[in-house]
Amino acid sequence: MTASRRVRLLDVPIDLVDMAGTVELVREHVEHGRPGAHLGVNAANLVLARDDRAYLDDLSAADVVTVDGQWVLWGARLMELDVAERVTGIDLMQELLAQARCSEWSVYLVGARAEVVSALARRLDRSGVRVAGYRDGYFAADASRSIAEAVKASGAQLLFVGLPSPQKERFIIEHARPAGVPFSIGVGGSFDVLSGRLRRAPRPLQRMGLEGFFRFAQEPRRLLGRHGVMSLRFVWLLALHLVRRSARRRRR
Repeated sequence: MTASRRVRLLDVPIDLVDMAGTVELVREHVEHGRPGAHLGVNAANLVLARDDRAYLDDLSAADVVTVDGQWVLWGARLMELDVAERVTGIDLMQELLAQARCSEWSVYLVGARAEVVSALARRLDRSGVRVAGYRDGYFAADASRSIAEAVKASGAQLLFVGLPSPQKERFIIEHARPAGVPFSIGVGGSFDVLSGRLRRAPRPLQRMGLEGFFRFAQEPRRLLGRHGVMSLRFVWLLALHLVRRSARRRRR
């Protein structure tokens, strides 16, 4: 990813690339054996990055960072950034799983509860995807290196990481990529949906920016703080920035 394609939204990196471009980038990394990393940014991630410098550094270190949340897409367009579309973790995962079937790549899954990730592994195996290995997301931080090395040893071309932020980003940037995993993709809660445990919001709700609320309705206790307080903070930060930008333009 060239520097000219990377921009900043409220000081957080975003790459101006669509789904097709992201898939092509992953394919090039895999075919040339260059370890790489994809991360996505939604409203909660963006606010977290402004509070946590180490997390912001992890985002900045990724090979490609795309817009995951609809609110971030709207915010980017209000900021006059040329973001074509969302490239969400779950959509990218589905695109890459299709690529894995065609190219006979194997995949590794890290994250979620043991029963969820094992159910997803079985589903993928039945659909023709080669699963090199999997493990749940409940492990101590000091086990991250050995897990990343196990992924590398498995020969998997793609690693899907279904951990929460900032653990997901830290595991990918500080362990999986340095271990030499061909390409690691942060997919958040995608395992729950693709395993069949949860339903994803219908497309119309996604386009209306209500996907988070749909997910919240299924897991209100777990997501209240993240999708409530963080989303409100994002709106406030964006509004404040737009007001300041407007004031600067009037003074010119």
